[in-house]
Order: sequence, then structure tokens, then C-alpha cells
Amino acid sequence: MEIKKVINNRKSVRSYTGEKISESVLQTILQAANQAPVGMGKYENVHITVIEKPELLQAIGENAAKMFGRPDMQPLYGAPVYILVSAKPMHEAPGNVEYSNAAIIVQNMALTAVDLGVGYCYIWGATMALSGNPDLVKQLNLPEGFSPCCGIILGVTTEQYTDREIPGNRIATDYVK
Repeated sequence: MEIKKVINNRKSVRSYTGEKISESVLQTILQAANQAPVGMGKYENVHITVIEKPELLQAIGENAAKMFGRPDMQPLYGAPVYILVSAKPMHEAPGNVEYSNAAIIVQNMALTAVDLGVGYCYIWGATMALSGNPDLVKQLNLPEGFSPCCGIILGVTTEQYTDREIPGNRIATDYVK
């Protein structure tokens, strides 16, 4: 698929069959993550964790549902894979560079998922809840000094990516000349 079509067709998928994507598709998506730009080329300051363990996915989902005050919520939507991008902060806590790096890495994975027909959804709330739960973070075995920043879920879906009509002016734009 050409990049303009991928960008136009992308959407957040929130329904999954529970079936995992193939290992080769997962590796292709992870390769796209590794092709992302990172501020000042400091790739040693970002880390990817692929979470497929059902019990940990359940605990992460329950933790997020609790944070949102909605115990019946399924914030990971039943997806069998949650890829977490963590960063080593330059200061006390992650800031603009760390969150931007993580978001760009996840965007590369998301666009690749669309190109491959894999369901995906950005995961911010559950990631925020996770970062506030030291017991869950410990289960991720992150390198010392790294904090969760951004995530994406992946899985097989029955949803389709289709062309959309997107207004070219939905984001206010000013020109300073």
C-alpha cells in the first residue's frame, strides 16, 4: 500500500478475535519501530517490551480500569499483544523528547500494522496507569531508570481499513511569513 493510502486508512481498532499475529508479522512491525528516528540518535534511551503473557495483560487492563474508575472497562480491548515503549529520562521524569521518541516509534508500528492489515490501537491511558503502579512495572523487567511512555496493542481483527474522507482543514493552521 502506498503511504498516503496507509495514512488515510488508519484508524484505531478496538475489536480483536483474540488470535495473535504471526511471528514474522510481529518482527516486521518491530523492524518498523527500529527504523523510527530518535532524538539525537540516542537509541540506548528507548526500550521496547512485547507483552503477550495473558495474566500480565489482564493485570495491566484491570489496573487501568481501576484508574479510570470503570471496573468493567477493557482498556486493552482483548488484544493479545501490547507493545510498550519506555524511555530513560534525561531529567527526573520523562519529558517532551522521551514522549516524542516513544510516539514516533509507536506511529511507525501503527502505520506498518495498517499496511499489513493488522488491527492496532494506541494505548495511552493504560500506559499512564501502568507507569503509576511500581508492582506492575517491576514485572516488565525494564532496564534501570526506564519509564513507560507509550504503547500499542496488536492483533487479528475482522475490521477493515478503508478509504476515508478527511477534511484537509480540521487542524487550524496559521502561516507566519
